[in-house]
Amino acid sequence: MLGFEPETLPGESIKDFLPPLARVRPADESTPSFRTAMQCSGRRRDGDVFLADVWFSTYKTSAGPRLAAMLVDSSEDLRDKEESGLHHLMVASRLAVGAVSHEIRNVCGAISVVYENLSRDPELARSEDFRALGNLVEGLGKIATLELRQSAGSEEPAAVELGSVLDELRIVTEPSLRESGVLVRWDVPKVLPRVWAERHNLLQVLLNLTKNSQRAMEDQERKEFRISACVEGERVVVRVRDTGHGVPNPERLFQPFQEGAEATGLRLYLSRAFVRTFNGDLRYEPGPPGCCFALDLVPFKDWRDEDSTQEMNG
Repeated sequence: MLGFEPETLPGESIKDFLPPLARVRPADESTPSFRTAMQCSGRRRDGDVFLADVWFSTYKTSAGPRLAAMLVDSSEDLRDKEESGLHHLMVASRLAVGAVSHEIRNVCGAISVVYENLSRDPELARSEDFRALGNLVEGLGKIATLELRQSAGSEEPAAVELGSVLDELRIVTEPSLRESGVLVRWDVPKVLPRVWAERHNLLQVLLNLTKNSQRAMEDQERKEFRISACVEGERVVVRVRDTGHGVPNPERLFQPFQEGAEATGLRLYLSRAFVRTFNGDLRYEPGPPGCCFALDLVPFKDWRDEDSTQEMNG
């Protein structure tokens, strides 16, 4: 699990691989018997990050009480959970799109009726139907640009540890990227502010961007994927870069129902809508090679407090 050869692990400091365990107090005579569990991020000998489930229990020996911890690598469970979450998110989005499409069809039908009326009226400038047509077109535009904010989830935004979200993203995506021959780079500082977000939706947006990059690099000779994070002014910016085939029409990136897009072509459309629900933004940054998306997040107001920062693997 930690990447050591048999019989070479004894004597190594656990804090280098599972820092939370180094803070667990050893059992002594005053320690009551207990059983409990925790979940934390761990790091293998080669630097890979994984998710660990830890079960603790105390027991007595002739030499005194002892504390035992059993570790399980839960990375695969996390990957399955988040992949499933993204799938269900897309299914739910199709239902929302169906409702929006129904409204669009109703408006278009009304426009057709008005158009037929206007085609028989030589006095367009004074026609009430002509003015109605203008109102209908305006209504259609509002429906077509709807951001579907209510579909972003029922949970309210809160202070989120960005470092731990990026850790989970790394656990979920890095094995698949490496299996595809992608060189993965993480340019993330050890200390990052907390951000104002809804944790699950933020992770889903990052997962969606990563999956898009992986697909874009499938037929490329050079496959490099990079995630970076930094504070820029009053925002925390996470950038997702790849060396894929690039974007031929950037101005259409966040438009729904694009020809040739996967499923309903809503992934980027919904991703940006989700980020905007917690006052952030998702934007495309041009510049070859490949593609770069920047995720602008709002720092939580108290992030400079000592308890608001965390260490993460760079």
